[in-house]
Amino acid sequence: MAHDLIIFDLDGTLVDSETLANRVFYEKLVTLGLGPAFDLMRVTRDFTGLTVAKCLTLARDAYGLSDIPNGFEAELKEATYASYRAALAPIPGVPAMLEQLRQPKCVASSSAPEKIAFSLELTGLSMHFGDNLFSVHHVAEAKPAPDVFLYAAEKMGGFPPAACAVVEDSLPGATAGIRAGMTVFAYRPDSDGDAFAAMGCHVFHDMGDLPALLG
Repeated sequence: MAHDLIIFDLDGTLVDSETLANRVFYEKLVTLGLGPAFDLMRVTRDFTGLTVAKCLTLARDAYGLSDIPNGFEAELKEATYASYRAALAPIPGVPAMLEQLRQPKCVASSSAPEKIAFSLELTGLSMHFGDNLFSVHHVAEAKPAPDVFLYAAEKMGGFPPAACAVVEDSLPGATAGIRAGMTVFAYRPDSDGDAFAAMGCHVFHDMGDLPALLG
């Protein structure tokens, strides 16, 4: 089935940012007294696909870090941007994949608008999307709510959900796409993706396969 609009997640889907961002986040939480039970693997598992605000709520409620200073988010952003400047790259196969797509496409991400633009510019992908960048900061509810995908489809020209494909790598994002009534393609390069398939997602492991899957 061909799709009229392709909506991409950003982190872990277009750019290989999650390893960098989660490590920075983890190291910053350690400076606040994060205990040894909360290692980098757990932080990565818990934080992937969430906004910074939701991650901080989780740190307070589940990790017991009640004393998070007011300037923490600014320091986290500065350290994350520095990490990106040093090492951020596209997900393997993404540049060639984007060159092949002929459908309208956009980004709908849990990242802040300026971080979306920064990441795409840094990795040379911004030319594929122009100003078609949408953030959960534009809508009432973040992923796993469907708001940002429905918002993107409307802003891109009023595409009905059934005509839209969502490309995601996280469970919150895939859930948002399913709830929006869109077809979800789950990028899982290092796993079998059973949890995603059980939700009704089309699981794939190589970005080179995506153009044919999208039709």
